[in-house]
Amino acid sequence: MKTNLLIIGAGISGVSIAYNLAKKGFKGIHVVDQGYFTNGATGRCGAGVRQQWGTKMNCILAKKSMEFFAKAEEILEYDGNLEFKQEGYLMLATTKEEHDQFSQNVKLQNELGIPSKQLTKEEALKIVPHLNPDAFISATFCQTDGHLNPFKMTEAYYLAAKKLGVTFSFFEKVIDIITENKKIKQVITDKNVYDTSKVVNAAGGYSKEIGDMAGVEIPVYSENHEILATEPIEKIQGPMVMSFSKNIYCQQVPHGAFLMGRSHPNVEKGHSTESTWEFLDHMSKTVVDIMPIIGNLRVVRQWGGSYNMSPDRQPIISDTDQLEGFYMACGFSGHGFMFAPMTGLLLSEMILNEKTTIDMAPLKIDRFKNADQFHVEKSVV
Repeated sequence: MKTNLLIIGAGISGVSIAYNLAKKGFKGIHVVDQGYFTNGATGRCGAGVRQQWGTKMNCILAKKSMEFFAKAEEILEYDGNLEFKQEGYLMLATTKEEHDQFSQNVKLQNELGIPSKQLTKEEALKIVPHLNPDAFISATFCQTDGHLNPFKMTEAYYLAAKKLGVTFSFFEKVIDIITENKKIKQVITDKNVYDTSKVVNAAGGYSKEIGDMAGVEIPVYSENHEILATEPIEKIQGPMVMSFSKNIYCQQVPHGAFLMGRSHPNVEKGHSTESTWEFLDHMSKTVVDIMPIIGNLRVVRQWGGSYNMSPDRQPIISDTDQLEGFYMACGFSGHGFMFAPMTGLLLSEMILNEKTTIDMAPLKIDRFKNADQFHVEKSVV
């Protein structure tokens, strides 16, 4: 089967890339995924979208993506409700060191046009009154951060891409990539053989394995991060509440349930998406410490999802001199959903040899050749 470009992975990054390329007139795009629609990291994420980051590049990606999300229903002509709400993210500082770091973060964010601000404890309690005042010392807040339904947002991209001629195959697993003289010849799946010279690796948690098939060394790995959902109740909380030092994020979604997640400091690398009693125990204790009222709610379900981690916790959006025609959108470190609009735009510009909207050097895979050339993003749960 002949195709001009094969995208591996039909999560939100893959479909955003497909849509942006098709919108620019690129023809012959096919997307394959080893599972069902949004079965990977996209469909297992915490549904938050934020601009409060500690590195310049993540701030820029998030701000420009947020601007797209605000108009996405109109732009993509989506006949539905994406459940986009901008009721903010409230970031809690629990130590003097974290307070000082947040001060630097807000300064950077404001310089880039992100309307975040640092708050006293009393100001934070006015925004979320049920916070435990003894659990934090200060906070930051950005009103334009918020929530977006990952299933509906991905569907909007998917339907728009299909209208523009993009084709999709689900439950089709890539098993080999044939190269010759540093050029791509074929991609072999368990159902088809694709003759193509261009491949986009948007395989989420399996990005390293796809790179290995192509002979491209990608310095990423995957690990499981867990989330739970409670029963729905009447609205009591607008913003996402997040604490890096206490390792938690917690928001009330539009239908009333609370979603909350955390990382595990000793989690093994791999593709597990199981959920554990240990997670439930730690999460329960943490959320009750920060917001005691949540302790009255019943847990409905819990699950795990894959973070594809990069060395600096910032994405790899890049081509490579290791293999001509091979492009990557990976290493999002748990934040591919909220960066998807810019991921699609930037990779489409790169593939079409257009001038990119922003300087791509901080996102290129070559940055890892020298540890002095990249800065680690610390604002990650």
